[in-house]
Amino acid sequence: MDLLRELKAMPVTLHLLQSTRVGMSVNALRKQSSDEEVIALAKSLIKSWKKLLDASDAKAREQRRAGPPPTSSSKEAPEAKDPSRKRPELPRVPSAPRITTFPPVPVTCDAVRNKCREMLTAALQTDHDHMAVGADCEGLSAQIEECIFRDVGNTDMKYKNRVRSRISNLKDAKNPDLRRNVLCGVITPQQIAVMTSEEMASDELKEIRKAMTKEAIREHQMARTGGTQTDLFTCGRCRRKNCTYTQVQTRSSDEPMTTFVVCNECGNRWKFC
Repeated sequence: MDLLRELKAMPVTLHLLQSTRVGMSVNALRKQSSDEEVIALAKSLIKSWKKLLDASDAKAREQRRAGPPPTSSSKEAPEAKDPSRKRPELPRVPSAPRITTFPPVPVTCDAVRNKCREMLTAALQTDHDHMAVGADCEGLSAQIEECIFRDVGNTDMKYKNRVRSRISNLKDAKNPDLRRNVLCGVITPQQIAVMTSEEMASDELKEIRKAMTKEAIREHQMARTGGTQTDLFTCGRCRRKNCTYTQVQTRSSDEPMTTFVVCNECGNRWKFC
């Protein structure tokens, strides 16, 4: 309670809120506390901090509407007439080094979205790869969640399934390259937010799927072109006996072979063991 009172008395800026994420902590305390006084004070703090965000947005809109400041030609005229008059030189102050910063983390008070951000952060911190590259997992997870929310538009089942699939693939021990590419920026938050399961799969799984697809195509072509013509089978569609069959050992050697049959009349296909 004393800490909340100190927060209320402190001068808080929007930059401080975004860098410390103290709003999320106060909001979580409000939800978990049963003390009415703590809940009321936490609500008051969140409401006052939200006004800072609204004021910042309003100021940005006013600056966009306002054009560049008008230049005064009257002040430049005397200097143009009298070149000997020069402005006094101000002492040069060494400028502070510029620090590269990421875009501010999008702020939200939605409990579902905050929980999804926490789970995405935990997924990105799997095996501690983020420590090696120095990645900000909380900021990165917030960017990913923001992109998913903007694409879906709400927090319904589609949104939750999209988040679950990202978490599952990022935590996959057999697919560490996906997580490392996201942490290093090779895959951007915008890209990971819309990738399909096939695109997020590991290289090993992609090769397995590719081999299975080739095998299915081979079996399909074998049943059509490499078979033996016979009249022992009756087509279930056209009831004709003009068929071609091929036998392939698709299971273990002690199991019977699989027979693929194609009707030469109507193109109907079936198989049996």
